[in-house]
Amino acid sequence: MEQPESGAGPAGAGDAAEALDRPLPEGVRRRVVALVSDAFGGLTVTELPAQLRQYARFTPTRRAKYAGNAMAAALEGDPVFRQRIGERLRDSQPELASALESGTPPAAADPVDVAAAAYVLRPAGWGKLVAAAGEEAQRVDAERADDESRRELQRLREELDRLKAQHKAETERLRTELDAARKESDALHRKLRSAQSDVKRAEAAVRRGNAEHEGARAEAHAQVSAAESEARRLKARLAEAEAAVEASRRAAREGRSIEDMRVRLLLDTVLDAASGLRRELALPPASVHPADTVDAVEPGRMTPKDIAARALSETDPALLDQLLALPQVHLLVDGYNVTKTGYPTMPLEKQRLRLLGGLAMLAAQTGAEITCVFDGAELAAPVLLAPPRGVRVLFSKPGVTADELIRQLVRAEPPGRPVVVVSTDREVADGVAKAGARPVASAMLLKRLSRV
Repeated sequence: MEQPESGAGPAGAGDAAEALDRPLPEGVRRRVVALVSDAFGGLTVTELPAQLRQYARFTPTRRAKYAGNAMAAALEGDPVFRQRIGERLRDSQPELASALESGTPPAAADPVDVAAAAYVLRPAGWGKLVAAAGEEAQRVDAERADDESRRELQRLREELDRLKAQHKAETERLRTELDAARKESDALHRKLRSAQSDVKRAEAAVRRGNAEHEGARAEAHAQVSAAESEARRLKARLAEAEAAVEASRRAAREGRSIEDMRVRLLLDTVLDAASGLRRELALPPASVHPADTVDAVEPGRMTPKDIAARALSETDPALLDQLLALPQVHLLVDGYNVTKTGYPTMPLEKQRLRLLGGLAMLAAQTGAEITCVFDGAELAAPVLLAPPRGVRVLFSKPGVTADELIRQLVRAEPPGRPVVVVSTDREVADGVAKAGARPVASAMLLKRLSRV
């Protein structure tokens, strides 16, 4: 281990002769740790005490933060380490070190710096310097605390004045709100008294209404009793009338029995005369009956192919041809239902023109009366349309749907006339079927028009 240099003699003598009777002041301790941390980097690892070697690579700030207690203990208990730190201090602050060793510390120097340097260098009288620095630090702290107390007192006074002003303003505001609340409460009390008066008047009106209701109920009860009495009297008269009618029926039956006997006697006479005439003329029994004169297909004379040809599906256009062949048939077409089934992507105007063109050709071929109904709700403006020959074109009025207009047209037809309605709307089909019309699907008409 390195031996102390010749300059360390006075420090060692002072160290042996003097000692602190109290802990280092906190400010002096922090400054000592800072001095050791700054001088720490100038030493090799072998020059450091064993307990401080782990902090060799720390920055001065980290060493002061994490190794402060360890450096302070090493500085106090290891004279060699303290001497090495003192040498670094003499190199960094030679004037301060020389002044301390000569016993004349600079008067303008910071007492804390002087005490920290004296604690490290240990010149003669270093204990008094450290104690004086501690007292000076305490005095400065006391003055600083006194200044802070005065500033805090001034701040608290200002805060108190502000709170007083705020309290005064809040009191004024609350007083104003209280006055407004009192006025509002008085108004509410007046409204409450008015409402109570209205309630009392309403209760009186209810009592009068109940009395009138009771009177009306009594009157109605009397009228019901009178009506029941009248109903019993009418029932008695009805029973008498029914008895009279039954007596009249018995008399009529007895009279008819005599007439029936006469008619049967006459019928027997006619039958006997016809039988005698048949024997007289020797007429053979009749071999041809009226049913034999009707043209029809007997069992066994129709092939399966013929039966399949006669069985038409609900969408076969031939079924529509059979319906249009009926005498005086009237064909009603749900226009938009057909067009939106067949060509829904086209504009409405082109849908109407295409359907009406096909219906005109169908009317020319069949001679049937054809009416095409469109929903007026679909129109943005009146339609300028010249109906094709043989086709009646109708639009429903505002508020009336095309379905309702079709049902009105069906009801307008006389009973017995064949009416065919083209629509895939189930509600329309069921409604016109109940009225006696024949509903067919829109697909059937579209197939039929595709052949036109």
